Amino acid sequence: MARHGLADTEHTIARCRVILSVAALIAVYIDPTHPTLTRWLPLTGGPFMLDPLALAVMLSHLVYSVTLYVLERGRVVPSSRIVSVSTWMDVLFGIVIALVTEGANSPFYVFFTFAVLVAALRAGLRLALPVTLTSALLYLGLILVSHPWGLTFYIMRPAYVALTGYLVGYLGEQRLVLESKLRAFEAATQRERIARSLHDEYVQALAGVNVRLETCRQLLQRGDSEKALRELTELQAGVNREHDDLRAYIRSLIDREAAPGRAPADDRTRFTVRAQFAGSLPLLEHALQIMLEGARNVALHARAESAEIRVEHERLQVSITIDDDGVGFPAEASPPWSIASRAVELGGSVRVGTRDQPGGHVAVLLPAA
Repeated sequence: MARHGLADTEHTIARCRVILSVAALIAVYIDPTHPTLTRWLPLTGGPFMLDPLALAVMLSHLVYSVTLYVLERGRVVPSSRIVSVSTWMDVLFGIVIALVTEGANSPFYVFFTFAVLVAALRAGLRLALPVTLTSALLYLGLILVSHPWGLTFYIMRPAYVALTGYLVGYLGEQRLVLESKLRAFEAATQRERIARSLHDEYVQALAGVNVRLETCRQLLQRGDSEKALRELTELQAGVNREHDDLRAYIRSLIDREAAPGRAPADDRTRFTVRAQFAGSLPLLEHALQIMLEGARNVALHARAESAEIRVEHERLQVSITIDDDGVGFPAEASPPWSIASRAVELGGSVRVGTRDQPGGHVAVLLPAA
């Protein structure tokens, strides 16, 4: 994820560098003033004309910008290598452009600002401060060597570069801190989602396996091997199903293979829920999970228009009924395993398809503890 983020950032920077180069070339071409920084290097200028040396520098920057854009877009060179080269090339081009265009008007300041801004986006103050300091010192050295008319006017520009660089670097540092916190929050959210999914689906399935194994042990103790074998066969099929779901879920987490997943839920089903009961925490947890699993089963398999879930306290029992107007259960169908395992764990019972109305009907009785 971090590598993709770096590549996207570098692609945006490369595109902006090309736009800056073209815009600066046009600005220098229509600038009516003459370069005045270097008296020992005679340069011409004026409206709608460019000194050959200035034109060569501006075109060189354009070629440099387009080259980086092509390399970045084609992923020809790793983004980390482009970063290490382009950071200081941007500073160098800023100095050379200042040399051939500096006067009453010049786009050089934008090139320095761009170099500092890019450094701040890439690494915050850690890179922005060295780039700012280098840019300011190089420009100051250029001024002192050239010693142009109005030296005090030019001498303040390195100070402006330094101030701008620090402020931009500080903002870039805050951006990196915010991104770090956001990534940590996203990671925590993902861990919570995975933990909830593992607990609500696969850990509970293991609990159901434990309950059914206990049932098989009791059947074998009573000598009822036929029922025990049937129970073990159903248990094996359920374990294989959960194994396939878990494997698909793990593959979906690492993005190696799209999980075939379970059938998509039918959003058309409208649920009505009525619940009023009292009991212990284990009873509450199991009752809520049975309601949730029942609603999921209806949405995934029933193709129902409407469904009703009712929970009532009847003397020493809690009754949970799940009714829908969908396709219903096949003849002699077994209760949903995820619901039955929870009911058995509390010493309750489950019945399916016992009403005359069409659709699916599940009735769960739990002892009120």
